[in-house]
Amino acid sequence: MLTVKNLNKIYGTGEISVHALRDVNFTIIEGEYVSIIGPSGSGKSTLMNILGCLDQSSSGEYILDQQSTQSLTGKELATVRNKKIGFVFQSYNLLPKLSALKNVELSMIYSGVPNEERKKRAKEALIKVGLEDRMNHKPPELSGGQKQRVAIARAIVNNPSIILADEPTGNLDSVSTGEILKLFDSLNEEGKTIILVTHETDVADKTKRMLSFSDGYLIKDEVMNR
Repeated sequence: MLTVKNLNKIYGTGEISVHALRDVNFTIIEGEYVSIIGPSGSGKSTLMNILGCLDQSSSGEYILDQQSTQSLTGKELATVRNKKIGFVFQSYNLLPKLSALKNVELSMIYSGVPNEERKKRAKEALIKVGLEDRMNHKPPELSGGQKQRVAIARAIVNNPSIILADEPTGNLDSVSTGEILKLFDSLNEEGKTIILVTHETDVADKTKRMLSFSDGYLIKDEVMNR
């Protein structure tokens, strides 16, 4: 599904340049459940931005579904993001004045989905994440775990092949963390490819493969015993 070859990312120039990724190589196949783990400054968030087509590498190649992303325009990258990738963030990124249903509908507006179809699909996504009784609640009326469920519903509503989750449990207590990880398990069992960025070993241990980063290098690629 996706391959990175000799991937490098450098911010700045000359003496003040920062080498965020250094000659990174790996392949993730369809249906995998992978964690990217490392401390702050290890390059994992930079890598996620590249995998999510939010940024491009300084050198090397990122191939997604047999297509190199290096030569794509900003508009083409936006199309790839909209059709193939669902994003889940630590801070939820929900609009506080809109209901859970309207927040999930938002991502379909940019896809040109008709109004009635948007509502139908948004309701189905919220039911799937267990929020059928919270559809009309606004984010300030929801718990942290419920907000993250809304964010996951928004991520899956366009039926993307990849879900990219950046520290999705970072703001949650242990009970909510467990619930969200079970939800990712369920989505993976349905065939979704899930890439989860985290600095927490106990969260990474719940995935099926772990890519460990340090100082921009991929230092370990291991299959988990699950």
